[in-house]
Amino acid sequence: MKLQAVIFDWAGTLADHGSRAPVSALLNIFSAAGVPITIAEARLSMGLAKKNHIERILAIPRVRDAWTDAHRTSPTPADASELYARFIPQQLACLESHSELIDGVPAAANRLRALGLKIGTTTGYTRPMLDYLLDRARRQGFEPDFSACPDEVPAGRPAPYMCYLNAIHLEAHPLWTMVKIGDTPVDIEEGRNAGMWTIGITRTGNEVGLTREEWQAAPDHERHLLLSAAQDKLLAAGAHYVAESVAACDQILDSIQARLDLGGRP
Repeated sequence: MKLQAVIFDWAGTLADHGSRAPVSALLNIFSAAGVPITIAEARLSMGLAKKNHIERILAIPRVRDAWTDAHRTSPTPADASELYARFIPQQLACLESHSELIDGVPAAANRLRALGLKIGTTTGYTRPMLDYLLDRARRQGFEPDFSACPDEVPAGRPAPYMCYLNAIHLEAHPLWTMVKIGDTPVDIEEGRNAGMWTIGITRTGNEVGLTREEWQAAPDHERHLLLSAAQDKLLAAGAHYVAESVAACDQILDSIQARLDLGGRP
């Protein structure tokens, strides 16, 4: 049985080195609401559908207490909905400066297609956000065969439905001949819940959180610590493998194929 398809995440995996766009938008909307949050708090639930992400941030004890102090009441579902409404235009604006493909992505996609693999994507973004990214990606030499958003399925990550939708449109089966690649724990959970192999992305993703320029300027000991922490977190989430970037996944895909040849399963 041969590998048939690879399903990628977007921010921190295919584009936006360090997954900076969603962090920037989240910091802005919470600050405007009088409850500033930290970068770590913004990144904690990265990968979820964005309304769910905002709800998770509001549930963080420190944020919940700060909201109560600022607004004289605990955060409510209506507050989450209002923040989400403010988030959408903020995120679209942030994407203008955070939609550059990560180094090596177009070439990696070409290598996958040369092997006969189909390419799909999932995301925490809405369809208008993803359509903007897709347009920018095409101009940079990359276009997936199919892309799914949380608002097109019963539930976003960590539920497997976006992976299922990709499998249907890519006409790929069984699911253990597919690989999910992403940079957050919920990416890994999504792939595992779908019955796919999973690869966690470290250097370019959310768990390291640095732009390409920041990574290049970081001292070696800091790079080592950041990579180690990212690897540990993604493996703890259930990743079968980890790689620094999409461009570094070729040998891992070869290893997965070898395991399939021996009858292996995720």
